Amino acid sequence: MRFDYDVIVVGAGHAGCEAASAAATMGSRTLLITMDMNKIAQMSCNPAIGGIAKGQIVREIDALGGKTGIVTDLTSIQFRMLNRSKGAAMWSPRSQCDRAKFIRQWRYELDHTPNLFVWQDTVNRLLFDGAELVGVHTAMGVDFKAKAVVLTNGTFLNGLMHIGRTQLVGGRIAEPASTGLTEQLVELGFGTNRMKTGTPVRIDIRSVDLSLMSVQDGDHDFHKFSYLTHPAKMLRQLPCYTTYTNEQVHETLRNSLADSPLFNGQIKSIGPRYCPSIETKIVTFADKTAHQLFLEPEGEDTNEYYLNGFSSSLPLMTQVNALQQIPAFRNIQIYRPGYAIEYDYFDPQQLEHTLETKRVKNLFFAGQINGTTGYEEAAGQGLVAGVNAHLACNGTANFSMGRDESYIGVLIDDLVTKGVDEPYRMFTSRAEYRILLRQDDADARLTERSYRMGLASAQRFKLYQEKKASCAQLEEFLRNESATPAEVNPYFEQIGSTPIQHRCKLADLLLRPNVDLEALAKCSPTLHAKINTIANRKEEICEETEISIKYAGYINREKIIAEKLQRLENIKIRGRFDYMSIQSISTEARQKLTKADPETIAQASRIPGISPSDINILLVLLGR
Repeated sequence: MRFDYDVIVVGAGHAGCEAASAAATMGSRTLLITMDMNKIAQMSCNPAIGGIAKGQIVREIDALGGKTGIVTDLTSIQFRMLNRSKGAAMWSPRSQCDRAKFIRQWRYELDHTPNLFVWQDTVNRLLFDGAELVGVHTAMGVDFKAKAVVLTNGTFLNGLMHIGRTQLVGGRIAEPASTGLTEQLVELGFGTNRMKTGTPVRIDIRSVDLSLMSVQDGDHDFHKFSYLTHPAKMLRQLPCYTTYTNEQVHETLRNSLADSPLFNGQIKSIGPRYCPSIETKIVTFADKTAHQLFLEPEGEDTNEYYLNGFSSSLPLMTQVNALQQIPAFRNIQIYRPGYAIEYDYFDPQQLEHTLETKRVKNLFFAGQINGTTGYEEAAGQGLVAGVNAHLACNGTANFSMGRDESYIGVLIDDLVTKGVDEPYRMFTSRAEYRILLRQDDADARLTERSYRMGLASAQRFKLYQEKKASCAQLEEFLRNESATPAEVNPYFEQIGSTPIQHRCKLADLLLRPNVDLEALAKCSPTLHAKINTIANRKEEICEETEISIKYAGYINREKIIAEKLQRLENIKIRGRFDYMSIQSISTEARQKLTKADPETIAQASRIPGISPSDINILLVLLGR
């Protein structure tokens, strides 16, 4: 056995799996070190991938050649496209997954990735030769050498779990915490702090009266996560169920707030504002008499269900007694209670946009160690860190994405430029170019670039080229082919749209509200025949073409704005100023610019507390 590698990835969660897969696929001899090989890519919280903005991240990972989308599709037990009632920029794919099969499928992907090796152990120290990072040391006493190291430790760094007044040391229920790394990194000068997250109770579905709950079925159309084709076999598709809390539930919870770690001072770290515990909800939203709960399956062959919306760190019996006040849960049987967990994270302003640390060359951080939350955010960071770890080993140019290129680019820029004061979660509102960053066009934005640098496969690039050509041909047909009044007016009258008086281009008709490509194809024989000539992925090609026509004006306007702001991204300022000596900008600006040390004027402009006048002064000093 060899003990020297190009890249070592520490932690096999969603960030670690994508990092190791990317580095190995690009050619680096890669070692993935994990505490438990049976918990690779474990879904620590809800058994789902995607959601608002998160689904776009997974599509981007897939377009770049990552594996999360593929694994999700192969283990999905319910798929839904969220926000279909809104514009296409807001559509977000989400999938319930079989938790156990998700792990096994990720393990299969890693086992069949050339250059990738796995070692079961715990890393407790980084190894240095002078100031140079040269590898890691493990709890078994093994030294592994590497040119680059990626830390993706999740919630395991000094993890501490809370269930009422009971405290358990660990990074996840029944799993040990990781110690040693935080302390060493602090000695090296890294700033660290604590964050909190939580997970709900797990319920035995046999104890639930489903007749008292509402059924929430999935979609059954062509949508999925990966742009690649998959085997036809699917897992059994299952529904979710919904119900609501009530005043009796809230009263039971209120009576135990003194035993809540969140309210008795036991937990002092910051939790996610947008995904609060049930006890936080009843305090923050005291006027609300009910909160919606979602009962979600953990797999196609298990009785275990996840109660989304009931995250809690209250005592076990408080959780049980409160749930029994809900009619459907009167005879509730649980597998384990909800719990909160505190863990160490590191200020992401200590990172470059490549996710390499500023203090230690060839050391990369990805995932919750950077103050984020969510499988998707972690996986996106992991892929970027893995790519750059490989590039660092080979002395080639770095890889990063702009805010107009991907949600992953927005995520990393927010982290590095603004830092975090709570667990960071991606929302569509964080992206100023969200019309450009749709879930349907991630391959158009990213696949060719990824293929050129050696991550996306030739097969993936070929499929993208075929799709691109088919979309272009269909769009040209729609812009040149016309429909007659006799063909479309009966349909327009049916939907309350003004009839046409003469032949009109199909693309112009498609711009009308409530008119879609499928309906037009039923009216126009020539369009119907044209669509039927599309051999592969017909629905996907039709959808993307329709969106590009309907939103062309918005898309072009946003591109113009992005191009204008891109000029500021090209103005490099790192190393050109001693900010503390510039008396013409505010004290706050001097301090924040010194701490962040932005690469460009554009990055400086996004730092909280930096005003337009501060930016103008820097531009004047640059002679612009």
